[in-house]
Amino acid sequence: MSAQQDLDRHCGPAAVAALFARRPQDVMRLFHTPERRREAGPHCAIMARHRRPYREVTAADLARIAGTQHNGGLVALALPRPVLALDPRNLPPSITATRVTPVLDGIGNPHNLGAIARSAAFFGCRALLLSGDPRQAGLSDAAFRTSEGGLEALDIYGAADLPLALRGIAPGILTVAAVARGGVPPQAIPRDTAIALVLGNEEVGLGAATLGACAMRVTLPPAGPVESLNVSVAAAVLIHTLSGG
Repeated sequence: MSAQQDLDRHCGPAAVAALFARRPQDVMRLFHTPERRREAGPHCAIMARHRRPYREVTAADLARIAGTQHNGGLVALALPRPVLALDPRNLPPSITATRVTPVLDGIGNPHNLGAIARSAAFFGCRALLLSGDPRQAGLSDAAFRTSEGGLEALDIYGAADLPLALRGIAPGILTVAAVARGGVPPQAIPRDTAIALVLGNEEVGLGAATLGACAMRVTLPPAGPVESLNVSVAAAVLIHTLSGG
């Protein structure tokens, strides 16, 4: 595997700008098309100061570098971002001082991960917790691209044993499982405490152990003939509603 393959690829002006805003020291290479010369200019200046390579390339070359045609004309290659182990006994302010923190348990599609991160950052969340479920998608090129910079705006934590972690963060954090049916409406969730909103696998939802570790369950009641939403859409609606929107 080459050194370039060991790096994460961040595609598009929004994602690249967020990367340079949060951790410019991690950017190893930068590529852009002539059409993105203006947006790339400030980033190229940072790369020059750090003595790291940057190049203007053709659209075809950029697609090869990015691994996708959907690259927005601007691609940064950066060191992988570590996922920090969550310590329930010493929760960070990005979780305790924020209304809602999304918790993903077995969400396998990286595009769903990225979309949830984008919505979470948009609605003011400051952290994201990923479970140790082997189905759970991790930080990847696709997730970074879909998040449009959202993943860079969030502290990313991991919990190898999510049920144990959920029990550990109570009672300071209200743990709420999102379920397709049988939960209370979002308006019934208390508004005077921080919430960990737990979202499950796209096909089968949350497992029994995770559900048993949650204090409450919430369901979005359908108003039409379609019974369910994509998990990323449901996450956006619930984050907005539980945040007081």
